[in-house]
Amino acid sequence: MNKVYIDGSNMNLRDFILVARQRTQVELDDNAKTRIKRSRDLVDRFIEEERVVYGITTGFGKFSDIVISCEETVALQRNLIISHSCGVGEPLPEEAVRGIMLLRANALSKGLSGIRLSVVETLIEMLNRKVHPIIPEKGSLGASGDLAPLAHMVLVMIGEGEAIYNGVRMSGRKAMDNAGIPTVTLVAKEGLALINGTQVMTSIGALALHDAINLSKISDIAAALTIEALNGITDAMDPRVHIARGHVGQIKSAANLLRLLEGSFMTSKQGQRRVQDPYSLRCTPQIHGATKDSLLFIKEKVEIEMNAATDNPIIFPDEEDVISGGNFHGQPIALPMDFLGIALSELANISERRLERLVNPSLSNGLPAFLTSKGGVNSGFMIVQYSAASLVSENKVLAHPASVDSIPSSANQEDHVSMGTIAARKAMEILKNARKVIAMELMAACQAIDLRGKDKLGKGTEVAYKTLRREVRELNEDRIMYLDINKSEDIIRTNVILDEVEAVIGKLE
Repeated sequence: MNKVYIDGSNMNLRDFILVARQRTQVELDDNAKTRIKRSRDLVDRFIEEERVVYGITTGFGKFSDIVISCEETVALQRNLIISHSCGVGEPLPEEAVRGIMLLRANALSKGLSGIRLSVVETLIEMLNRKVHPIIPEKGSLGASGDLAPLAHMVLVMIGEGEAIYNGVRMSGRKAMDNAGIPTVTLVAKEGLALINGTQVMTSIGALALHDAINLSKISDIAAALTIEALNGITDAMDPRVHIARGHVGQIKSAANLLRLLEGSFMTSKQGQRRVQDPYSLRCTPQIHGATKDSLLFIKEKVEIEMNAATDNPIIFPDEEDVISGGNFHGQPIALPMDFLGIALSELANISERRLERLVNPSLSNGLPAFLTSKGGVNSGFMIVQYSAASLVSENKVLAHPASVDSIPSSANQEDHVSMGTIAARKAMEILKNARKVIAMELMAACQAIDLRGKDKLGKGTEVAYKTLRREVRELNEDRIMYLDINKSEDIIRTNVILDEVEAVIGKLE
């Protein structure tokens, strides 16, 4: 069986998805084991010497000035976990939980956290044997890391809390027993090492990012179908135009559209039917391309964070030093997650505007109102556009940045927090809304193509049209539309439409 090896330095989005979604087995790199042991040895030495080191021989947060005796360290670690398990709301999806566990194990494998190897191996065994802690979605400030949700992860490791095992929700201890994994007793520094990090926001954000990258390509497919349905002008996609501006995402989006539309008899040239198209068609490469560039930036930041030491204090075995810093602060992910929400909102915004042009007889270049040939008795796609408009309006509310907010905690010891986990959760919600809007555009574009009198479509759009039509038939009379919307969304969410198009024309950028 293929495995993903973790060493604290080489995690990427592809490997993350393999473990989080495809449940690929995980193994700890041998060099990582050595590093973990060295940092733990140093922590044990400091305890023996009774040094005053934050989180090892002191309390936490505002209690950092209280020294903890050796006899109390085990109680301190357990109390840290149970007192910090204050998450609320619905449980995070299992794929997000798996991502959290993977990323925390990867961060610990850097050997800068002072945790025992056996505890890291327990976390990896839980991943491999599919013991998935119940982690509530809300309760993190994003500094000091994702304390509350990560505490719920650790509850199961110590035989508390709840977990899903073999699809059944049960107590954490029962899940561990059924999986044959011994629970752990945490010792000095270990509770803090497990919960003081940004892995919840990073996991949720990485899942949203992966889907956003695919959705940006599918947005090009939907736009290409709409361009055909409206006899759009392809001159605006000429590579010379986009090279003249120089933005990479714009160049890629224009190239995607031309490849999708290659050989189409339904598009036009400037001056044939009109001189130029409206912005929602003509500026598609500029708008989609800006999102692509944003996603590239966000991916860079997410992959850095996947391999980051994000707890406190940081152990430096080579120098025999311990430094209390702020690597748990989620700001480096909070800002990209807010950016992700904004970038996705714009994909939905322009998609809804193209949908409006398809259904509006004043804008659709001769198509029947609301894409029904029997208007009056039938409403056609009228309320589909309403629904899309509702979703893009909701996205505008959700796209307000979470990272500009902060509220003091721990008696003002922690007086600036990132709200990065809220930003990641919002980005995921925006993604879901955007996917639905683009699903509606796909349906409307294919309906318009049929009403226009389907001629030869482009090399890529023909495949996309047939993929949708396997699931959603042409609308001749009104029917229950949400069922069609769900089917259209499914071929986007599962990447069926993207995979089938790319099998014919090659990878989209």
